[in-house]
Amino acid sequence: MHTSPKLFTPVLIVGCVIILASFAVRASFGVFQIPIAEEFGWLRSDFSLAIAIQNLAWGIGQPIFGAVAEKIGDRKAIIIGAIMYAAGLVASSFAVTPGAHQLLEIVVGFGVAGTGFGVILAVVGRAASDDNRSMSLAIATAAGSAGQVVGAPFAEYLLGMMPWQSVFLVFAGMILAVLLLLPFMRSPVPMASKAELEESMGQILGRALRDPSFSLIFIGFFSCGYQLAFITAHFPAFVTEVCGPIAPGGILHGLGITTTSALGAVSISFIGLFNICGTLLAGWLGKRYTKKYLLSGIYVLRTIVAAGFILLPMTPASVLVFSALMGGLWLATVPLTSGLVAHIWGLRYMGTLYGIVFFSHQLGGFLGVWLGGRMYDIYGNYTLVWWVGVGVGALSAIVHLPIRENRTPTAAVPA
Repeated sequence: MHTSPKLFTPVLIVGCVIILASFAVRASFGVFQIPIAEEFGWLRSDFSLAIAIQNLAWGIGQPIFGAVAEKIGDRKAIIIGAIMYAAGLVASSFAVTPGAHQLLEIVVGFGVAGTGFGVILAVVGRAASDDNRSMSLAIATAAGSAGQVVGAPFAEYLLGMMPWQSVFLVFAGMILAVLLLLPFMRSPVPMASKAELEESMGQILGRALRDPSFSLIFIGFFSCGYQLAFITAHFPAFVTEVCGPIAPGGILHGLGITTTSALGAVSISFIGLFNICGTLLAGWLGKRYTKKYLLSGIYVLRTIVAAGFILLPMTPASVLVFSALMGGLWLATVPLTSGLVAHIWGLRYMGTLYGIVFFSHQLGGFLGVWLGGRMYDIYGNYTLVWWVGVGVGALSAIVHLPIRENRTPTAAVPA
């Protein structure tokens, strides 16, 4: 009797835990924006540049870790990434100059690459059956959103009890703790075809890089990184400084949210909470509808939501509504983009190919975070950098439309 492959495998479960821990820490960095700048008297752009460098290093490290995982094994790549992540956090806790933080965020960024989407989604994708792949990628991506739900409020809570340096040490220990689960990430039977397994990395990279669709996916993912990184790094401070007062005796007061600072941290968590639903929905839709049209639609909706938010007065209610709407669209692009890469160019070197595409995402992230801090220091607000995000989102909606969503033929392998 034929039974369908299980959706929840040990690889998927452990992968979700690793991504959750990694993203909980990464998503919390915006909460440290004001405390670190105030302690040392830095400009807003100083720590913003450190976070921007982290995003860029993450992007550079992603295809490297993808290739490392495909050469020496997924678990070894994850161990290397976790050690780098923890080491960067520990060293950062002793840094007292902007230059030191910016340099050490390179190490942290590479650590995020080794414990993040590129490596984890590749191993989850290879372990999943064709029927379960879209949903498996969505569940692993949603785990990153779960990390975002707990990361920023947890950091805010810890900052109420200890200095930011100690919080960094706690986070380093959390990253290392997930390595205890790696023995349960049993190597799956490869789902890639025999032809894919025989094809060399050079052959498949050549096919992808010559394909205009690969370039369009690369360009389209840029705005996703710009918008997500800018909001993660600057939205808590943005809300703290611009949002109208929280009414005494209201619902937010009843939930213990009495300051705009707390609302800023909760808004990041709110985005992550709603993104769990949005990402899972994207995975479900990705199995049934054309991925490029789904991606284009997501970017159109992001553009409308972001433009509407900046045009209206910022109130606690508008912050929560924006967080819910943007959250539903937040990482919904990831299972669709990674699934598109796997569908068109196969599973064998999915980690490397998705890593290259993800580099564009992180280029956008670098620009969003750095430009946010720079424009704030020049103009005293985030208005211009916000409208840039609206523009690049509209561009992404357009460039996904010409993508040819059909599997490319495997190159002939010499006998």
